[in-house]
Amino acid sequence: MRAKYWLNDYLCFMATINFLIQSKNNPAAIYLRFKEGRSIDVKVKSNFVVNPAHWSNAKGQPKNLKDETFKKLDADLVKLKTDLINHYNSHPGKDSITLIWLKDFINPIEQPDAIPSKLVNYFDYYALHKKSSMQPATYKKLFVNKHLLERFEKASKTAYLISEVNADFKLQFEAFCKKEGYAINTIARAIKFIKTICYHAQSNGVATHFQLNNIKTKTEKVEKIFLTPEEIDLIQKADIKLDHLINARDWLVISCETGQRVSDFMRFTKEQIRYEGKVPLCEFTQVKTNKIMAVPLSNKVREILAKRGGNFPRRISDQRYNEYIKEVCRLAGINTKIKGSKLLKETNRKVGGYFPKFELVTSHIGRRSFSTNNYGKIPTSLLINVTGHTTEAMFLEYIGKTETEKAKQLAEYF
Repeated sequence: MRAKYWLNDYLCFMATINFLIQSKNNPAAIYLRFKEGRSIDVKVKSNFVVNPAHWSNAKGQPKNLKDETFKKLDADLVKLKTDLINHYNSHPGKDSITLIWLKDFINPIEQPDAIPSKLVNYFDYYALHKKSSMQPATYKKLFVNKHLLERFEKASKTAYLISEVNADFKLQFEAFCKKEGYAINTIARAIKFIKTICYHAQSNGVATHFQLNNIKTKTEKVEKIFLTPEEIDLIQKADIKLDHLINARDWLVISCETGQRVSDFMRFTKEQIRYEGKVPLCEFTQVKTNKIMAVPLSNKVREILAKRGGNFPRRISDQRYNEYIKEVCRLAGINTKIKGSKLLKETNRKVGGYFPKFELVTSHIGRRSFSTNNYGKIPTSLLINVTGHTTEAMFLEYIGKTETEKAKQLAEYF
């Protein structure tokens, strides 16, 4: 292999290519220096990084080539060197060999219609081809993760290719996110999203790293916050004077009784109600799953509709709803301190700890309350039909049922 390099060097009129690092920071960018005689001497940062402790500037390569990671890095650098020599030999005008020429070789400008090979660029390509089938919330998450990745690349001074998403990338990305104050589960979801992007690129013929399938993430157990039937009764009976809070309170009870997402129940209208005998059903199509639903309306929901002349409460924005139901629960005395996490406005990051329960209430609590309170009372297959979960396993994970709890429930039948 080494003989091949010297042969290539000779063929390109004794042009030399060396790799070096210029920083003691970890990770340090690996620079490529291209020199031919006295007329050409240019240096540019490659897309590779290394821990300075594991690099030899004298040899221009990693120190320990027996280690599989460094062996792979050395092979990648060797390939880059060979490709550059071939590119140089085929270049028609040696006088135009400049820093820009070298930068364009390292990071070629992608044609508008080309499938991107750079990780950040592929997010836009993915969005373009998935937008018609992607829910708005997922589309928003796509670009939230893209912006996080852009900040990571800026901090690491590296523009990653899709083929460079490997175990080392994962470790560096995790370290950056932890330093930025992101929660373990948020980091895991971001890495999962990045893997999804890479798999989509792979299906379009873009090269991916052989370690991609083996990139694993760890998550922390999240407390499943829900309202008990007793707490829902307290909310209904709470002495609330302000109209906007009464409106939010009614929506909260409706969500706890129907088990739907805020994107669905906030669109309920009386025109969607039809009767099956004496039982009123609300028919609608779920926004997230596009599934046609028919949810029976409980006595509590019927009471709310009756006092409103058959109408559902006024629609409000998700943000206002989240604010109002916290205040509703506070007024109802839902203030027992429990373990959970909440978003801090100052940092826009979630922080864990013990908080009064009303502070942890969000728009999602209704769906989880319905699922948890009815588990064991209503057959799980019917509950799944109402909540829209695909499998029983997903439903049980959603309400936080452990294997021990499921075994205890099974024991009741013996």
